[in-house]
Amino acid sequence: MNTSLYMIRHAVSPYVHGQERNRGLSEQGAADARRVKEILKNEEIAHFVSSPYARAIATMQPLAEEAGEEIILYEGLRERAFLNREYGDDELLAAIRRSFEDEGYKLEGGESNNEAEERAVPIIKRLLREYAGSKIAIGTHGNIMAIIMNYYDKSYGFDFLMSTTKPDIYKLEFAGKKLVRVQRLWGPESGTV
Repeated sequence: MNTSLYMIRHAVSPYVHGQERNRGLSEQGAADARRVKEILKNEEIAHFVSSPYARAIATMQPLAEEAGEEIILYEGLRERAFLNREYGDDELLAAIRRSFEDEGYKLEGGESNNEAEERAVPIIKRLLREYAGSKIAIGTHGNIMAIIMNYYDKSYGFDFLMSTTKPDIYKLEFAGKKLVRVQRLWGPESGTV
């Protein structure tokens, strides 16, 4: 029996400098979190884990409550740290692109893709081992989600990251430790864009 991971990228969360961990969802983000619940409520998800960041938890909360389950937080699933100072959008985007081409690259004070992968992928492997044959929802962020998916399939890189939305849902099916199928569950077919 395959194991399914539902990667749930957080909904819209207004950026507030210095509030990476604590910022919540916008009004639209909260509405989208309820839509995530509607899309996934019949999937029979048994386990709920998340990044410790408020926006990831808030996006999963309606679904976990519907299932009557608690969300287990993993520090290693937090978003990739980019830097200790502000960069412009163009400079940051160029750095993210470069980090997928050179996985050891990072901005000063930031974290490389390799470093983020080294803390996040062992958690995914543990979940696949401990909950084999189950369905697991993971509250996540765009960059760390792409890094995890890229570990299992190199086609999930920068261009994939740029194609994702807030929120977004990807169902990853594993046969043992091998990724065998990826299906996007959020999009026009679910009544959202």
